[in-house]
Amino acid sequence: MRKTQRFSFRKIFPPYPKPSLTRPRPFKTYSFVPFSPLSLLDPTILTIGGIVLGISIIERILERWGVIDLVDQFAKVMRFVLPVTFYSALIYFFATFMF
Repeated sequence: MRKTQRFSFRKIFPPYPKPSLTRPRPFKTYSFVPFSPLSLLDPTILTIGGIVLGISIIERILERWGVIDLVDQFAKVMRFVLPVTFYSALIYFFATFMF
């Protein structure tokens, strides 16, 4: 049979921890910009903006064609849709934004 070697606990684990290899930073840095402008390129917000922009372009085209009745209907609908869309997109942006 082989003889079992024994090691004391203090030989395996020294009593004091070794200093860390990474140096601490000399000063803390803070960002004055709370968010990146690239975060505004959210696909959902861009889609909503594209739909609203498309409706306004269609409204201008219909105005040039002389279909004023249809343009008035679009204007009445957009008077309600634009503010609701803007505020819902704003709430969505801040709800999904990671600080």
